Amino acid sequence: MNLSENEGYKLLVKALLSLETAEDCDALLEDLMTKKEVLDIAQRMLVAKMLSEQTVYNKIVEETGASTATISRVNRSYLYGAGGYKKALEAIVEDAE
Repeated sequence: MNLSENEGYKLLVKALLSLETAEDCDALLEDLMTKKEVLDIAQRMLVAKMLSEQTVYNKIVEETGASTATISRVNRSYLYGAGGYKKALEAIVEDAE
C-alpha cells in the first residue's frame, strides 16, 4: 500500500502542514508520540544533518549516541530515499540565512 493512500497518513500530513509555530509543533509532537519516539526522530534529523556536512560515522556516534545501524539507515535514506531529509535540511538552512 502506498502511504499517500492511507487516510491516517493523509490526515497526519495535513496536520503537519497546518502548523504555524514551533509551539504548535511541540504540542502536536508531545500529544502524538512518546518522549522516546520524539527523541529518536530528533536524533535521526541530527544524524542526517551531520551526514549532509560529510561528518564521519565515528564522530556522529560520539556526538549523537546513534548506533552505526541507525546512521547507516539514515544515510541510505538521505542518499537514495524520497528526498525528504535533503529538502527539510535545505529549507532549514535557507531559513537561517
